[in-house]
Amino acid sequence: MQKDTPGGIAMLVLDRIEGTIACISMEDGPLCADAALLAEGVKEGDVLYFADGLYRTDAAATQERRAAIRSRLKLLLNKK
Repeated sequence: MQKDTPGGIAMLVLDRIEGTIACISMEDGPLCADAALLAEGVKEGDVLYFADGLYRTDAAATQERRAAIRSRLKLLLNKK
């Protein structure tokens, strides 16, 4: 799924936090960053953008992505 975030950068999604490392999924592969670079309140699964030295949640893109995932899951579960 190609989706641009503010500034026209490819979508970044926080996959997980392992200790002090934030594992971020990007379309061209994973990115490992210092978890201290995550803005307060960022959660696993959030769509991110980088601004002012921090990875921040793109609330609208995150909500849209989660709705799309729920819709796909519902379709899969309802297939007979």
